[in-house]
Amino acid sequence: MPVELPDFALTLLLALAATLVVIVVTHLVVVLTSRRWPIVSNLSRYVATAFRLAAVVLVLAAVCRDSRPEQVNPGLWQGVELALRLASIGTVAWLVGALLLFLEDLGLQRYRTDVTDNRNARRLRTQVLVIRRLTVAVVVLVATGAALLTFPGVRAVGASLLASAGLVSVVVGVAAQSTLANVFAGIQLAFSDAIRIDDVVVVDGQWGRIDEITLSYVVVHLWDDRRLVLPSGYFTKEPFENWTRRTSELLGTVEIDLDWRADVDGLRAHLGEVLAATDLWDGRNQALQVTDAVGGLVRVRVLVSAVDASALFDLRCHVRERLVAWAREHDTAVPRRRVELLPAAEAPGALGTAS
Repeated sequence: MPVELPDFALTLLLALAATLVVIVVTHLVVVLTSRRWPIVSNLSRYVATAFRLAAVVLVLAAVCRDSRPEQVNPGLWQGVELALRLASIGTVAWLVGALLLFLEDLGLQRYRTDVTDNRNARRLRTQVLVIRRLTVAVVVLVATGAALLTFPGVRAVGASLLASAGLVSVVVGVAAQSTLANVFAGIQLAFSDAIRIDDVVVVDGQWGRIDEITLSYVVVHLWDDRRLVLPSGYFTKEPFENWTRRTSELLGTVEIDLDWRADVDGLRAHLGEVLAATDLWDGRNQALQVTDAVGGLVRVRVLVSAVDASALFDLRCHVRERLVAWAREHDTAVPRRRVELLPAAEAPGALGTAS
């Protein structure tokens, strides 16, 4: 509705002043309530900027939609209204996205990952990270679609696009078959609990931890600080080892070859002393057995347990070092190769001397 420029300016000024009052009052309410409920302060950090910008843009769009200064060209004013509609869609999408991300992170705060047995926390973190990416993608997609529909030309061709949507979907599905398969595989991994963030895995013969799970690929942080990037579909098609599938506690073995004269009982007692003196051992399992005795050597296998893979690796190295030191101190335990020297006349198959 055309109005005089002074009237329009006054209306716009009053609307902005009212918006400013609402923003200030909201800020005061947040400050007062956050003293009792800290969650309100966390919410404010997520949505404060988006809320203020959205409030101003929405008020501007509402005022400009209901009135137009007579001195402004109608064509130019339509451009202003279109820009404000696009800005309104963008700021509202930002606000909704920030609110959804806050709710997702709120669920993460209830579960700690810096504890020994954090399987549930890691599962939830994995699922929330995938949902976060889906949330951002959906919000951006909906906002983009709403923004495109504000253009008259796009609305005009919408009917024809819907008519051919079946054929287009088939073509796109065939062209993006691999990509879509990885996307669905990423969603499946997040909610099937096959792998989680910080899981210890052995993939293609390489040991590492799950560092990141996205909708299309999985990043494995290898033991030597390399990053192995695999498509999500790999973990749904190929076998792999997950050492922390149910619990982070693991068993490990240490093997050493000794001489037949080695004092196995003494070595077993020494193992108990070694494990009792280290914090790497969790106290669950301890065993020392002779698993083989051929070729002039005795193979001793030690079974130990630890709270996680990192501690188990260090514990195995520590136990191996202590066993080697024990064998070095006990000369009878050091492996030896024995050769019996016989006189030539007594050697089997010896040739007779000429008469």
